[in-house]
Order: sequence, then structure tokens, then C-alpha cells
Amino acid sequence: MKKKDNIPEKLVFTLKEVSRLTDIDSKTIESWENEFYFLNAGQTRSGNKIFRKKDLSIIIRIKELLDSQGFTLAGAKRKIEQEFGIKSSAPIHPERLKKTLFQIKNELKSIITELEN
Repeated sequence: MKKKDNIPEKLVFTLKEVSRLTDIDSKTIESWENEFYFLNAGQTRSGNKIFRKKDLSIIIRIKELLDSQGFTLAGAKRKIEQEFGIKSSAPIHPERLKKTLFQIKNELKSIITELEN
């Protein structure tokens, strides 16, 4: 496996490339994407997953924490947040979210009405 310092100079990596560079099965990477909210794979027009260089660095670090240092998934998540300066957002109460979305909907309706006149 390549170390963080040896990550190729590219903007994005396919899931297959990330799997090859990290020696991690693509299914594991996809499951980590669900577990670690800060892993954000994009998609190409053809639907293939692509990862940023930062995502690749995070995946490499997750592997180190889980395999070499014996962290749990929750522990690795906290450590990654700390090391990469990622702030976990506080959960939003569903009613507050509904209210905000309703306000946005009304504002959009108002804009549409103005544009039609």
C-alpha cells in the first residue's frame, strides 16, 4: 500500500484506483462511505464513483487506524474528525427541518410568481 506521501498527483481517483492503491476491497470502501459521513464519492456521467485526493488520504488513514492501531469504527471516526479538522454537525430536529423547508418552498413559490408577472 502506498503511504499518504506517495499518493499520485491527480485530482480524482476511481473506486477501482482507490481500491488498488489502498489494497482495500471496493465493497469495504463503499461500506465505509456509508459509515463515515465525510467520505464523499462523486459520480461520473456513466455512474462510476470518483474520490478526491483528500478522500483517498482519509481512506488510507482509516485503514491504518482500524488495522494497525485497533480503533473501532466510532473511534476512527472521531480521530479522523480531529486530524483532518472535520466538524461533525449537530443533528437537526425533524420539525425544525420541516419548518425551514416549508419556508424555502414558500420563498421559491414567491419567486416563481414574480418571474411570471
